[in-house]
Amino acid sequence: MTNKKLILQIDFRSGLPIYTQIVNQVQAQVAGGILEPGNQLPTVRALAEELRVNFNTVARAYRILDEARIISTQQGRGTFIIETPPPKVTERLRRESLEALTQRFISEAMRLEFSEDEISEMVKEQLKIWKVSVAQDRNGTKEMESE
Repeated sequence: MTNKKLILQIDFRSGLPIYTQIVNQVQAQVAGGILEPGNQLPTVRALAEELRVNFNTVARAYRILDEARIISTQQGRGTFIIETPPPKVTERLRRESLEALTQRFISEAMRLEFSEDEISEMVKEQLKIWKVSVAQDRNGTKEMESE
């Protein structure tokens, strides 16, 4: 069982509470398969120290994740990602992750004083660019496989 390092990026200027940012990012990493069942998370103290936040902030995030049945804390052993959640939970996690990403994006764009129309147009434009890029990658992969 490989232990993948939990990578969190906390935005102290965001209007989103730090514990919510931690919860959202752990959920996103679980939903995206970055963190897998059995992966161990840092202790509350270690993560608080690493992020330079209050111990209680991390404890609150872990408590929320535990209540959501995403992690399990085992006294004396540590905190682990639990077995793969049921499809309904996985879909909810995916949805919540997308909402959190969208909220951070919109919050930052609005802070930079972009209009709703500018934000919407940029998202549409970037989706088009992404689709073309994915199609090109797939074609490039197929060409390489046939060589």
